[in-house]
Amino acid sequence: MDEQALLGLNPNADACYRQRALAYFEQLKESQDAWEVCAEALAKGIYSDDHVKFFCFQVLEHQIKYRHGALSALQQQLIRETLMKWLQSQLMNIHPEKPFIRNKAAQVLALTFVRDYLTLWPKFFFDILSLIGLNPHGVDIYLRTLMAIDAEVVDRDIQHSPEETRRNTLIKDSMREQCIPSLVESWFQILQAYQQSHSELTCQCLEVVGAYVSWIDLNLIANDRFVNVLLSHMSMEDLREEACDCLYEIVNKGMDPVDKTKLVESLCQVLQSAGFFNVEQEEDVDFLAKFSRLVNGMGQSLVLSWTKLSKVGDVKVAAETLRALEAKVPLLLQLLVHEDDDISANIVGFCYDYLHVLKQLPLLTDQQKANIEAIMLAVIKKLTYDDEYNFENEGEDEAMFVEYRKQLKMLLDRLAQVSPELLLESVRRVFNNTMSWQTAPFMEVEVAIRLLYMLGEALPASHGAHFSGDNAKVNTLQDMMRTLITSGVSEYQHSSVSLEFFETVVRYDKFFIVEPQHIASVLMAFLDHRGLRHASPKVRSRVAYLFSRFVKTLHKHMNAFIEDILSRIQDLLELAPPENGFPALLTSDDQLFMFETAGVLIVNAESPAERKQALMRSLLMPLTDAFRMLLAKLPEEADEERQTALADCLSHAVGFASRTSKAFSNKQTVKQCGCSEVYLDCLQIFLPALSCPVQRGSLRSAVRSFLHRMIICLEEEVLPFIPAASEHMLKDCEPKDLQEFIPLISQITAKFKGQVSPFLQQVFMPLVVAIFEVLGRPAEENDQTAALEKQMLRRSYFTFIQTVTGSGMNEVMANQGAENIERVLFTIIQGAVDFPDPIAQKTCFIILSKLVELWGGKDGLVGFPDFIYKHIVPACFMAPLKPTFDLSDAQTVLVSILTHKLHIGAEFIHFLQHDYLPSLQVSPEITQVSVPILYLTIDTHAYPE
Repeated sequence: MDEQALLGLNPNADACYRQRALAYFEQLKESQDAWEVCAEALAKGIYSDDHVKFFCFQVLEHQIKYRHGALSALQQQLIRETLMKWLQSQLMNIHPEKPFIRNKAAQVLALTFVRDYLTLWPKFFFDILSLIGLNPHGVDIYLRTLMAIDAEVVDRDIQHSPEETRRNTLIKDSMREQCIPSLVESWFQILQAYQQSHSELTCQCLEVVGAYVSWIDLNLIANDRFVNVLLSHMSMEDLREEACDCLYEIVNKGMDPVDKTKLVESLCQVLQSAGFFNVEQEEDVDFLAKFSRLVNGMGQSLVLSWTKLSKVGDVKVAAETLRALEAKVPLLLQLLVHEDDDISANIVGFCYDYLHVLKQLPLLTDQQKANIEAIMLAVIKKLTYDDEYNFENEGEDEAMFVEYRKQLKMLLDRLAQVSPELLLESVRRVFNNTMSWQTAPFMEVEVAIRLLYMLGEALPASHGAHFSGDNAKVNTLQDMMRTLITSGVSEYQHSSVSLEFFETVVRYDKFFIVEPQHIASVLMAFLDHRGLRHASPKVRSRVAYLFSRFVKTLHKHMNAFIEDILSRIQDLLELAPPENGFPALLTSDDQLFMFETAGVLIVNAESPAERKQALMRSLLMPLTDAFRMLLAKLPEEADEERQTALADCLSHAVGFASRTSKAFSNKQTVKQCGCSEVYLDCLQIFLPALSCPVQRGSLRSAVRSFLHRMIICLEEEVLPFIPAASEHMLKDCEPKDLQEFIPLISQITAKFKGQVSPFLQQVFMPLVVAIFEVLGRPAEENDQTAALEKQMLRRSYFTFIQTVTGSGMNEVMANQGAENIERVLFTIIQGAVDFPDPIAQKTCFIILSKLVELWGGKDGLVGFPDFIYKHIVPACFMAPLKPTFDLSDAQTVLVSILTHKLHIGAEFIHFLQHDYLPSLQVSPEITQVSVPILYLTIDTHAYPE
């Protein structure tokens, strides 16, 4: 072997050596027989370096995976012999190989097994077992190989081709017939031999049993001698977790429901008599988490058996299975309420399924009702935060608890389906007991409010109408909401309680329509130190959003408070200047909600238009004043960081103004509210930012978004501003600028159609030229980002052309001059045929179809019929031949183009027969046959595949 190249296998080797090693690896992989030196090195143990050994196995692995069929019978035999010699050498080693080498060896053995077992090596397992006996090094490789075979042949998470699936089925069938009993016997011997001395090997063996039990005869494993061994392992500290997992896999095996019930019951009896059900006496939480998973598996198996038996009408056995199921509920409750959340989480599935069973029963017994209540109390207890939860700096533990809470919420929702009255009464009791909150710990107060909040989803109501309909529910919810607001709990000094209070108030915002007298006190909570001015940034941020939702729902009831609210939030609406240095109470994202809220209050006020205009002006004028000042500063600023900060501030100002416009609606338009002038003034002030020489990207993006909003809100009044804005936006464009500008022009085109025709005729070619210029810029061959940007820009360009042609303004393109029209048309043909982008292709064919319809007749564009023959018809034939063409999606468009041409009749047929098809070297005989077929096919609107 190339010793110099082998030096590069060391992770610390120089780059040149590593490169040489890589090249050597490629050489050995591709050679017909050079790999044999690696086989020899492994068989004879020539190298002691771990990286070289691993390298040799990699070379063999490549041969087996990709070249096995091309190897001669002797070479295949050499691989088998090499592996057995290497395995034999392991038996004599004092120390085992490193785990990464053993794993790779096991993978190579498994690959060889998959290729050779059915034909060349049917005694694979017998050869290995007779070689290794009970040698611990050999047993280790054997067990690793079994797991690697499971990954190759059985593992359902790995995708296999139909051919591989058929092969894997044959392998499993053959193994069942020939060797599974011997393998099971070997596992039993290993478990017995090593349970005291080699816990690692015993755990590996238990993992193998768990993996294989799903497809072998269960009687080989589920028998007294095997179960007794597994139970003895359950009492051994190093083995108990793996033994639990193995039992879980046994219980999970698919089988007849009656047999499954018997299996689970016999296992439960043994576990119970061995004392494993005494959960409170067990201190090992890791083991209990595994045990909880096992109980969960047993419980879910019984639920599945009951479901199957009930479906087939086997009432007697179904009743026995239900009794067996109910007998596990005390254990379920012990595990569900355990202080360790992992243990509790592992039993949630069984609990959920058990509640589903109860939901299907016509009548519940007293014991079943007691079980429901016990589960409910357990869920309420487990929903509670513990002292260690870090609210201000949430990490992995906190994220896990949040996920666990989601599982508990599912249980609560299921409880509501089984017994809504019981749930409502339990929550009412917990809530009322806790609302003397002054001396209660925060976690109890939080969970009490949380439960009230969760009822909103657990007891669903159409469109949040919780306060109409069922009197018992309405009265209970109304009482709890009244208590929540009047108890003063919003003053509780903990962020989790504050958040839960506001979340609940907004979830039940319809309560305030029934009892509007509470609006004022809740508004104060939103506006003072409890909400928007809370010490916690997290609370302030969430409250800003919740306040906007609260106001949107209840603005009709807030007329008396509007100006007071606007006055109180005035400082929260200030644009935070970049040089301030003081952290603002709200982030710019939070302020977006505040501006929208202010807009909603002003627009929906019961005031005359003049007052609304004055309020909107006083809201927006500080923004526009600050914008003017900051925009003047920006070009003079040399420091790039300061430039970015100023540009961000300017963008925020535009964004805030834009957000206020979301308050308007069809019933309350900008014009009706007398606010057109205010927004036109804003537009006048913001537009100069488009010509700012620095920070163009962010400023253009902000102003462009504002223009989108103004087109919707101001309608025709915005049109005078569009030409100048477009001119600035087309200067010094980047692909992203153009990509974002095109939707703006498309929006204007679609909304105003003929009104903007003169402007579109004027801007059409400058826009097209700018697009061509950007698309023509050279880019690095491997620059995926640049390639994607160009693809998206090309799509936007075609979409723009589609909008223009589809808006009935064919004069926009028709008046661009023959040379320009031809240039544009060729880009559309190119998009339809040459670019591997099905979305763009479809758009291009839609455009061509529309143009054929507009210009293809006698009164159409001069020279266009000729263009149809020379370019559009060939495109219809050439595009479907491209591998990227999506025929199912675009065929109707192609058909419509060709169908339209049929109206020309004989002329079109003559062109196909005598000009186009002969140009493709189609013989006259085929042409004579195919054209009539094509004619008929088009006539029935079905494009030939």
